[in-house]
Amino acid sequence: MSKNVLLVGTRKGLFVLESDDRRDWSVRGPLCESWPIYHALLDRESGAIYAGAASEWLGSAIWRSADLGETWEHSSEGLGYPEENGGLRLSKVSHVMPAHGRLLVGAESAGLFESTDEGKTFSLVTTFEGQEGREAWNDPSQQPPGHLGLSAIIPHPDDADRFWVVVQGFSLFETTDRGQTWSPRNKGLRRDWPADYEEIGFCVHKVAPASDFERMFQQNHVGMHRSDDGGKTWTEITEGLPTEFGFAAATHPHDRDTFYVIPLDPGHGRTMPDGHAAVWRTRDAGSSWQRLDQGLPSENAYVGVLRDGMAIDRHDEPGLYFGTSTGQLFASVDEGDSWNQIGGLFPGIMSVTVAAVD
Repeated sequence: MSKNVLLVGTRKGLFVLESDDRRDWSVRGPLCESWPIYHALLDRESGAIYAGAASEWLGSAIWRSADLGETWEHSSEGLGYPEENGGLRLSKVSHVMPAHGRLLVGAESAGLFESTDEGKTFSLVTTFEGQEGREAWNDPSQQPPGHLGLSAIIPHPDDADRFWVVVQGFSLFETTDRGQTWSPRNKGLRRDWPADYEEIGFCVHKVAPASDFERMFQQNHVGMHRSDDGGKTWTEITEGLPTEFGFAAATHPHDRDTFYVIPLDPGHGRTMPDGHAAVWRTRDAGSSWQRLDQGLPSENAYVGVLRDGMAIDRHDEPGLYFGTSTGQLFASVDEGDSWNQIGGLFPGIMSVTVAAVD
């Protein structure tokens, strides 16, 4: 029987939660010496946990555990920009993605690194030289607090040369040649600000592919969108949601029409609308939406959820999990129909991922 493992990255370390039935959870942590953990993931191929950490005191590094968090090692060797890259400075590693025998790492300033020796050493893949808007997205005066740079990496499960990345605030990009060249994938997206570039300048928050990787869903700064051609074109599907803004999103692992999102107030607070905690679900690819709030606080719940703060497992009846930026962790074992708070109270949660371990 497989064990369910939740990895919860927080501002004060990584927490590992384990359960046989997805109802009763044990908690270990804080791990990684309580460094801020921006993103953590379990590599299904090797069984190792990788965690991207950035400390104001100790710098940035990738932590690795080969035994589900019992022991750890970390490395930053090769995580940095040479002088010829225009004065770029690596301030944090914001996303980790093991895939096809290598570890990909996203960083701020926006760049992509890889490791082929299980996180011991890293080499720079690209800083997206030649792309329109590159100077702007690396300009500190144009970045919000907590800027992540390259905030997401989405590998194709069957093609090691093909993957997508998100440069925060500017673009979704796709490569089909292992990161040598890149194409913007923003056609059909909306933006409510002046356009400096035709294909760049779209605030992509979260991209969640369906199991076929042709259909994708996207939570944008201004709306929910769907693509049916691997991100080449997008159609807005915001109608029916309480706001057009949000960060976290997840797709059903077995049904390409089912998708989950957590709308937030688009103002400065960026919390649950009206203090009513809820996840929203579509079962028809965005034609209609249903609020899922049974078991969630319905008043005075002014909580936010960050872009990597929601995850879904791969059970026949999938479980959903989301963590708030103020440290509450919620779980559903019935596809979002009902919810419970689990694990206690955590530091501010920056990422939640889930895996099954034999």
